[in-house]
Amino acid sequence: MAAPPRLGGTRLVAVDGPSGAGKSTFARKLAEEIGAQLISTDHFATWDDPTTRWWPRLWRALDAVESGAPGRYRKTDWSQGFPCIGEGDEVTIAPHGTVILEGFSSARKANTRLSCAIFVDHPDGRVRLERAVARDGEEQREHFLRWQQYERGWFAVDETRARADYVVTSSS
Repeated sequence: MAAPPRLGGTRLVAVDGPSGAGKSTFARKLAEEIGAQLISTDHFATWDDPTTRWWPRLWRALDAVESGAPGRYRKTDWSQGFPCIGEGDEVTIAPHGTVILEGFSSARKANTRLSCAIFVDHPDGRVRLERAVARDGEEQREHFLRWQQYERGWFAVDETRARADYVVTSSS
């Protein structure tokens, strides 16, 4: 909370890390503790587009917040088991206080508006895979295997963990 706002008058905190590491749980608890709004990169990303084409949709919403207006976007709708981009519920981002952006690639180098970056990890990729499959279903296993491979490359190139203000290691 001591970090200055860098998104207009809003603090933007990223909770990043690999799938199944515990990001969502950590971010939810943090948001409750500090009274922050929580949004997720899962509102944008798809299996076929984990990091790239969706980012401008989020950036436009953050542009509004930076100017002091509410940011708005439509979630990616996963209700049918496949992504329908921008067809889900509308989300409004309040232009004040603290917003936690949770999810893979939220602390990317290009996100220069962050007040704080937190990297959540678990040292065992097999445990992370089983957590993700338990959460989203056995039919998603192959997607997660490809996703984990993509994550390793992304984090190596983006140096996400090394740039984080805090690293949190989950257990069990």
